Amino acid sequence: MDERAQSFLRLLKIMDELREQCPWDKKQTIESIRHLTIEETFELSDAILKSDLNEVKKELGDILLHIVFYARIASETKAFDIKDVMDALCEKLIYRHPHIYGDVKAETEEQVKQNWEQLKQKEKGGNKTVLSGVPNSMPALLKAYRIQEKARAVGFDWDKPEQVYDKVKEELREFEEEVKNNDLKKAEKEFGDVLFSLINYARFLNINPEDALEHTNQKFIKRFNYMEEKVKAQGKQIADCKFEELDELWNQAKTI
Repeated sequence: MDERAQSFLRLLKIMDELREQCPWDKKQTIESIRHLTIEETFELSDAILKSDLNEVKKELGDILLHIVFYARIASETKAFDIKDVMDALCEKLIYRHPHIYGDVKAETEEQVKQNWEQLKQKEKGGNKTVLSGVPNSMPALLKAYRIQEKARAVGFDWDKPEQVYDKVKEELREFEEEVKNNDLKKAEKEFGDVLFSLINYARFLNINPEDALEHTNQKFIKRFNYMEEKVKAQGKQIADCKFEELDELWNQAKTI
C-alpha cells in the first residue's frame, strides 16, 4: 500500500478512537468545531505569510484533522463520510479540468480560470448567478477581490492597468469632494469605492491585497513594539511621550 494511503488510514483510525473514547471529542458537533476551523485557517495563513514551512506543515495537519472530524461526525447520521468527500472532490477536479481530462484547450492561467468559472455555472445545483458563489461571511477585502476575479472570468473587466488606476484617482477625487462637503454618509460610500478600485488595481498588478495589507500590519506591529520597548526602557509609557519623541523612535525602528 502507498505510504500516503497508510498514513491517511492511520489518521482515520485515530479519529475513530478519539470520537469513541475521548470525552471532549465525543461531545463535539459540526457547529461546535466551526470556530476552531476558522482559527486554524488563520494560523495557516500566518505561517504561509511568514514562510515558515515547518509551521505550514503543522497547520495543514490541524486542518486535515478538522476535515476528517467533520466527515466522521456526519457519518454517524449517514449524511456522508470521508469517502463521499474525497469522491466528490475528485469528480469536481476532473470535471473542472477538461483541458487535462478532456479535449478542451487552455494554454494560459487566465483561460483555466475562465473555464473554471463557466463550468461552475453549468453544474447541477451550482451557483445561480456569477457572484452567488462568493460567501457572504467572507471578509470584505477578500470578498472584493473574489468578486472582481469572478467578474473577469466572464469578461467584465478593464483592458489595461492604466484604466484601473484612472478609476482609482477618480474615486479618490469623489471621496475628497464629499469630505470637503462634510457629508460623512456619502464620504463613507466613496471611501468604499476607493478601496474597491485599489483592490482592483492590485489585482491587475498581480498583487494580493490581503497579503500586502497583512505584511504592512506586521511591519507596523514590529516598529510599534520597538518604539514601546524604547519608551519603557526610559521608565515611561507611550501615552506620556510627545509626538516628536515617538516620531524619532519610529524613524529609528524603520532602519532596523
